[in-house]
Amino acid sequence: MVKHRTHAASLIENGHVRLNHAKVLKPAHGVKPGDVLTIAVQEHIRVLRVRGAGARRGPFAEACQLYEELTPPPSPVEKV
Repeated sequence: MVKHRTHAASLIENGHVRLNHAKVLKPAHGVKPGDVLTIAVQEHIRVLRVRGAGARRGPFAEACQLYEELTPPPSPVEKV
């Protein structure tokens, strides 16, 4: 969702992350497969289900395999 761990930590500290509907209070909070994260990033809200934990800090393509996107698609904009 973000490129740097410090940015992720600031999202948590500023109350922009929820884990299974509960606000996450500390960046070191653990997650496990099946947990649902709700993250407010910039002007968007993303909902993700954790599929697994990575064995290492790897590339973006590898990280994408560790979660399932649950965010509903944006609704079509009505034309005037």
